[in-house]
Amino acid sequence: MSHKIAIITGGSRGIGKAIALRLAKSGVDSIVTYKSSQAEAGEVVKQIEALGARAVAVQLDVANRDSYLNFAAVAQAALEKLGATKFDFLVNNAGIGLSQPFAETTEAQFDEMTNIHFKSVFFLSQTLLPLINDGGHIVNISTGTTRFVLPGYSIYASLKTAVEGLTKYMAKELGPRRIRVNVVAPGATETDFRDGFIRNNPQFKKMMEVNIALGRVGQADDIAGVVNSLLSDDCYWVNGQRIEASGGQVL
Repeated sequence: MSHKIAIITGGSRGIGKAIALRLAKSGVDSIVTYKSSQAEAGEVVKQIEALGARAVAVQLDVANRDSYLNFAAVAQAALEKLGATKFDFLVNNAGIGLSQPFAETTEAQFDEMTNIHFKSVFFLSQTLLPLINDGGHIVNISTGTTRFVLPGYSIYASLKTAVEGLTKYMAKELGPRRIRVNVVAPGATETDFRDGFIRNNPQFKKMMEVNIALGRVGQADDIAGVVNSLLSDDCYWVNGQRIEASGGQVL
């Protein structure tokens, strides 16, 4: 996958960071977006460069409609820094967590989560279509909770279910350009998502591990490896699919 360029939203930490670093090992340059932590994003750029790839960090707030609708111009400028005019891979990864009972969820929470997890995926992908090379690949990040149910995830999982449906339509409609679109659905993964909820709650972590066939929760590198493989030519014939990366959770 050498000489390819990826745009990874939410690439300054967690799964997004792990994806950027794994792709760098495969020779892929990256544009990583961050919401607020420029320092963290800059550190990711340094780590990518240490692996022999190139990277640019740009600010993007996927909760802000104007931010992602105007992102094409930002991406174009970042591509120029990498000596290119187009890119090859888009990983829609940016997101936030919310664990809130259905009965207590507010409209404001609903709107914020919708903007971040569905609307941004739809319109950011749409906005970047002129810049993605024919034969490129879009990967949308979903969640295992679209298949198994955890109380408190009604909004999050419902919006990710919408993303999974959108993925199929994108794959169908972008087929003439040979742009593949797939979705990767992580199970319980130990990152700083929701302020490191799994990492900082040993009892919850153990409860998750009991229901995972491989006996542990996932790590960000586990998900990054799946995305890296999916973007390779070896997986060219995989299109419009949901790939769950959960170690066999709740089988």
